[in-house]
Amino acid sequence: MQLYVLKLLKMQTKYLGRQWRKTNMKTMSAIYQKVRHRLNDDWAYGNDPDARPWDFQAEECALRACVDRFNSRRYNSSIDPEFEPLDNCVTSVLGRPVELTEEFKKHYEVWLQQEVFSASIDWDQLLVPNI
Repeated sequence: MQLYVLKLLKMQTKYLGRQWRKTNMKTMSAIYQKVRHRLNDDWAYGNDPDARPWDFQAEECALRACVDRFNSRRYNSSIDPEFEPLDNCVTSVLGRPVELTEEFKKHYEVWLQQEVFSASIDWDQLLVPNI
């Protein structure tokens, strides 16, 4: 019941005047804490003749559409593989098991000989800082 009364008061606050808002700050605080607000809500500011809430309606709808699209892309269970989040954590990536192909397993010794053992590495040169 309290929520509905606060919603009704919220709709009428801008027409009640500044003095009413000043004397009923507890009510204003309760409305602020318990009633959901929108981007174009001007209920707490009174009747400003220049404030036209319908000017912001299109922008609010566009923003909401973007947020909904992001949320559905990020949190839905049927995620498009193109939009799947990347795992950039070094620890989890290195801790993940790697599936090696049968061809690689068969030619592993040859690969080791060609790519690792036959390459000469100047370890002292690696320790010199590049300037």
